[in-house]
Amino acid sequence: MDLVRHIVHYSCHFAVPFLFARLFWKEHWRNAGLIMVGTMLIDLDHFLADPVFDPSRCSVGFHPLHTKWAALIYGGLLAVPSWKWRAIAIGCLWHLCTDYLDCRMGGI
Repeated sequence: MDLVRHIVHYSCHFAVPFLFARLFWKEHWRNAGLIMVGTMLIDLDHFLADPVFDPSRCSVGFHPLHTKWAALIYGGLLAVPSWKWRAIAIGCLWHLCTDYLDCRMGGI
């Protein structure tokens, strides 16, 4: 089950963004996909925790860039009339969804 969990988790982080990009930005799908994968940088907030990685801790709601307040900001970025900012917003929101799914799959 752990293998399936990891495959689902990393596929959601690295493959699904390109599917979203093809769906939403046909002209710019490659760049939009790369931007959304780049939103993995929100995981830098894990370095603020001690320990940095705890398999029994859900990152959603714990790390600053993984909170509902951050999600509200990411949602607000959807209002910016630029496909690049919307790609960032969708990438960040999808990142939170992916991490939440991982927590549920891990029983956390």
